[in-house]
Order: sequence, then C-alpha cells, then structure tokens
Amino acid sequence: MLDVYTTAPASVGLDGPAFRRRLLDITAWTESAGGVGLLVYSDNTLIDPWLVAQLILESSARVAPLVAVQPVYVSPYAAARLAATLSYLHGRVVHLNLVTGGSRQHLAALGDGVEHDDRYDRLLEYGTAIQHLLDSSRPVTFTGEYYQLTAASLPHRPPPSLSPRLVLSGSSEASTRCAAALGVLRFAYPRPVSDYGPSELARAGIRLGIIARPTSTEAWKAAHDRFPGDPMGERRHRIVTRLTDSHWHAQLSAAADVGVYWLHPFKTYRTFCPYLVGDYDEVAAYLAAYRSCGAESLILDIPAEEDDLHHARQALTRAAALTPR
Repeated sequence: MLDVYTTAPASVGLDGPAFRRRLLDITAWTESAGGVGLLVYSDNTLIDPWLVAQLILESSARVAPLVAVQPVYVSPYAAARLAATLSYLHGRVVHLNLVTGGSRQHLAALGDGVEHDDRYDRLLEYGTAIQHLLDSSRPVTFTGEYYQLTAASLPHRPPPSLSPRLVLSGSSEASTRCAAALGVLRFAYPRPVSDYGPSELARAGIRLGIIARPTSTEAWKAAHDRFPGDPMGERRHRIVTRLTDSHWHAQLSAAADVGVYWLHPFKTYRTFCPYLVGDYDEVAAYLAAYRSCGAESLILDIPAEEDDLHHARQALTRAAALTPR
C-alpha cells in the first residue's frame, strides 16, 4: 500500500482557536485512519509551519508532521536544528518537504529574485547541507555557491531511528534532477494516469484528493455538493495562472477531466490538486495504475470530515490488492 499523508488545514479565514481546533481534528482523524503524517505547507499567507508541527506532535502519539521548508524562510542550519529540536523534545520523527516557493510575488516580497531553475540549484545545496548536518557525527564544513558552513554541528542530532525523512516537491525537469541528486522522493501533482509510462513515477509521490463512496452516484453527489460551480473562483484561478512560474500549475491548468480524474476544485481555486471521484473500485483502479507507474507515496488533500479518510481507506486497501507486488 502507498504511504499516506494527509494535509493540515490552512490558517487563512480562521482565527487562532478555530484553526487549532481544526488542526487537532485532522491530526486525530489522520492517526485513526493509519496515516503516516500531515503535510504542513507554507507560504506568505500562512502561519509558521514549525509551530503547527509542534501542535501536531503535542496532540498525537504517532503521526509525523511533514514540514515545508524553503531557503527564503530559514537557513539550512536553522531548518536542521528545528527538526532536531522537535525530535529531541518529543522523541518523535519530523519529516521535511523541500520546496522552492511557487509565487513570484511572494518571493519578490522577500527580496528573492532567483530564477526558477536556479532555485532548484539552490535547493540542492540547501538539502545537501541539511542532510550533512542531520547525518554527520562530526562537525560539517560545506562550501557552495549559496551556502557555506564551517565546522557546524547540531546541539542534539537525532538518533538514526528519528532521522527526518526528506522529500522534495516539484514537477519540472529541474526538480526531477534536484530530487535525484539528493536521493529523495519527489512529490508532484499528478496528471491523468494515461500521461505516464510504466516507470515514469519511479521515486515519486503524488498529491491529490479522494472522494470515494460505495457507489459512483453517491461519490459524485458528494463531490458536487462540496465543490459547486464558482465563476469567481475560476477567475481567481486564471489570475494565479498568469502570476506563477510553477510547472505543475501550468500542467494541471492545461489538463482535462478524464473519468474519475477531476480538476474542477483546482480550476475554481478551491484547492491545488486534482481529485479522484468514484466508487471504491473505480478509485482503487486509478490509484493502482499510478502505483504501477512507480508512485510510492500519497499526500491527500485537506479532509473535510473524518469519513473522507475512512472512505479513502476503502479505496486504498482495494488498490493495494490490485497492484502487483
């Protein structure tokens, strides 16, 4: 079966207590459904992901925060030390999602003008420095174009059992090269499965939403109730498409709905990933097809309610039975 993460809620539109309640609910649902952890994403509109990770660890017994880290927000030393500190305080693992930032406006607001592919060159140095700091038992010296360390060491380096899992997000050729050079799994927003060859998703994970029900009719009713038509959302999506240089955004914007593969929530600016909608067997077959193309892990979109995860689990269990071992 695919390793499954869910996604923590966004803080936009919620006050502090409401966000905290929502986060704790989704954390509990994820743990109950057997998920590996929760993606905590980050941009200029959201609260600090490390404090969100702290709340996840405090309120759960097993799931791991998958914290989005990018060079513009924290240095590689700070990112490694934060992960090590949380592991030290809680005796739990913290996973790291290496990102470059997708909004040119957000990057410009922070004085960052590095071009798209060059950001992945920087991310390669960034991830390499983090790996050295977390893995090396000796002080780390590192010299790159963007980062330099001289005999740097962490105050409490995690033991091997708590060593963070590093992954990378991206869909471009530059992101693929970067992930391969770091030796980490690359997460991407998947195109329709027919776009991929047999091994094209090797060493990759996918991020999508699932609305599965016992019958296709029930699933599509739930999908349309949750994501009704939204002309204003469509206009916002078109504006964002013009402003971003993210390859994944352009790829999904150009894609079309195919069977259970549904882009309406993405194209109405309700979420940033495709959805699979159908009965358990239909969704299972589509997930198994992604797995046959090499996909190793899955990040589910923010669950609206606990039943979402239990329905998704039904499809995932059936997909595991369909996928050759």
